[in-house]
Amino acid sequence: MQKKKTIVILFLGMMLGIFMGTCGSVFADKDSNAPVADTDTLPFEDLRTFTEIFGRIKRDYVEPVSDKKLLEDAIRGMLSGLDPHSAYLVAEEYQELKEGTTGQFGGLGIEVTMENGFIKVVSPIDDTPAQRAGIKTGDLIVRLDDKPVKGMTLADGVKMMRGEPGSKILLTVVREGEEAPLKLNLTRDVIKVKSVKSKMLEKGYGYLRISSFQSGTGDNLRESLAALKKENGGNLKGLVLDLRNNPGGVLNAAVEVSDAFIKSGLIVYTEGRIENSEMRFNAAPDDLLDGAPMVVLINAGSASASEIVAGALQDQKRAVIMGEKSFGKGSVQTILPTSNGAAVKLTTARYFTPSGRSIQAEGIEPDIALGHVKLESVDKQDFKPVKEADLSRHLENAKQKAEQAGVAGDEKDKEKLEMKDYALYEALNLLKGISIVR
Repeated sequence: MQKKKTIVILFLGMMLGIFMGTCGSVFADKDSNAPVADTDTLPFEDLRTFTEIFGRIKRDYVEPVSDKKLLEDAIRGMLSGLDPHSAYLVAEEYQELKEGTTGQFGGLGIEVTMENGFIKVVSPIDDTPAQRAGIKTGDLIVRLDDKPVKGMTLADGVKMMRGEPGSKILLTVVREGEEAPLKLNLTRDVIKVKSVKSKMLEKGYGYLRISSFQSGTGDNLRESLAALKKENGGNLKGLVLDLRNNPGGVLNAAVEVSDAFIKSGLIVYTEGRIENSEMRFNAAPDDLLDGAPMVVLINAGSASASEIVAGALQDQKRAVIMGEKSFGKGSVQTILPTSNGAAVKLTTARYFTPSGRSIQAEGIEPDIALGHVKLESVDKQDFKPVKEADLSRHLENAKQKAEQAGVAGDEKDKEKLEMKDYALYEALNLLKGISIVR
């Protein structure tokens, strides 16, 4: 009798909660023009089924289960059934998310999602245990230590991968092209993500790498670009912006990065069902490169905020996009804190590039496609063709001796870049070509 009474009370409580949730705007603002929800459309039969199953679990499951756990799992299931990016975050997970957007957290340094019940790698973060261990975009993690991933939630998997710095974890990974699963031992570390790195490729040509979009990425980019200009003794002839394996991050950071290179026009806009989900972001009238040509590198690991930047620069004809088709995450998640210290990460909008393209499940198509290839040098031939310099008593070039050492060094660096990073090498060549014809 008591159990039946408990179930009835639970059912009535749910009815009241749903009624308050659907009609809450009316109670909060009596002047609101929002239509009042028709309670006749509430799925009472389905709710009755829910309470029946709840009661059966409480009564018949092999082990006792608390009401809190059952309701929390129900909430998780409700959100995970929507899309791969909506989730319920308990207080600990919510705190970890906030730490991640500031650029410092403990763990392996890997951006993941769920696919067919397994943890799929979106991209490893630069200079982290995951990247050093050889984790690649598209890898499927099937075991964490000895525990199968199948049946876990994404939150459970992330929680297992995070831990005390110095502690170890064994990842079993299935990779396309490999006959057997790979077993990778990783040591957890304090992940301090420096989202922007920079260097000079050659005189006049700079390189910026953004590994993720955090709250300070815009400021870091401006500082790095100023340092490159100073090192070059003035303005740059061209810039490579590397967004490969960048899983995304904060929307405002993506807008700041795009705005740094676009003088006017739309950067990105979002559309959703609620009023505050519809936003438009326009560029301020400045270009930190003063119109110098840009090449943006992307690949299958470039997602979300990376695609916002690539799409904006592509639509505004500000940069040439080079590489592979991007990941295709064109949705916006809003973090909604709850009264118990937890939060709901809810997909509330889709974003669109300036020309109105939705990237969702499509990705950014590069202007110049590059396959995932690696160059290897051919064996040196014993016979070399005869040149003017090989002829006896040939005239010397007046500048040859003065420039010989510098040229040799440049050729050595060029060969090293060509072998180490073919896509970057091609991006640099394209920038040179654009500079020549300008």
